[in-house]
Amino acid sequence: MNLRVSNRAFTRVATALALTLAFAGASTGLLQGPEAQALPVSSGSMSFSGDAGDYISGGRSYSYSPAAGDTLNVNGSSDGNHISVSVDGANGDWWYLDLAAPAGHQLAPGDYTGATRYPFNEAAQPGLSIDGNGRGCNTLTGSFSVADVVFGPNGYVQKLDATYEQHCEGGTAALRGEIHIDNPAPPAALDLGVTIDLKGTASYLNGKATIGGTVSCNEPAQVDVSGTVTQVAHRNLIKGSYATKVACEPGAPVTWTATAAPTGTTPFQKGNVEVQAQAQAQDPHYGQTVTVTQTAVVALSKG
Repeated sequence: MNLRVSNRAFTRVATALALTLAFAGASTGLLQGPEAQALPVSSGSMSFSGDAGDYISGGRSYSYSPAAGDTLNVNGSSDGNHISVSVDGANGDWWYLDLAAPAGHQLAPGDYTGATRYPFNEAAQPGLSIDGNGRGCNTLTGSFSVADVVFGPNGYVQKLDATYEQHCEGGTAALRGEIHIDNPAPPAALDLGVTIDLKGTASYLNGKATIGGTVSCNEPAQVDVSGTVTQVAHRNLIKGSYATKVACEPGAPVTWTATAAPTGTTPFQKGNVEVQAQAQAQDPHYGQTVTVTQTAVVALSKG
């Protein structure tokens, strides 16, 4: 990340903090879902212009697109309620656009009137905000219209065509613009699987239980496998935990093995144990953590 982007990020945080403190007395809305990581817009554009008295645009017109050397990034909430677009202009400009449906609703084609500043919009109201280049509204009113929107997994935004109008501080001067995004079809979300072998060993030497299984995946991933081994033997509760890492590649299950040490002084015994396994990895495309679990009864033999 270059210095200009770092300054941009700092400036927006400072601006947002100042505006938030100024807006502290107002009712706040609810964020509707975790955000996916921002992904570049491969094809599209964002443009807007404002009336002479509009604070954000300063009465000027702006236009940005990847084809012109500008960087546009987009991310959406996992429930499809909110889309955020950032612009890193080749000329040094930077802007952010937020569009959100009322709480509990996914953005869909239609008109959204009575919008107020995102994310402080009331639950029943749509949310809207465009800010940048060091300028932002304290309060705003506006509307936007979605002509087309297509989501993929985990908030991936494949398509967005929308227009918007924003008024700062209750003024009549307006900023009007449009956003067009046309990204490739979304890659598949990470699909993990975990199995537990039905046979394991209880060591004569150290009393530890060795268990194993397999993990499977549809995308390369570093998988953390962890869990517990529990046994009741001769009225004693014996329990231990384990953890290991596996480099998973698509195509065939990958074996994992791990050793659980008993937490007390009683060693694991020959016989049945309950094994709980959790496999966890980060989706390489969407940045989400994927977790799967499995539980099985495993027969330990002495080894």
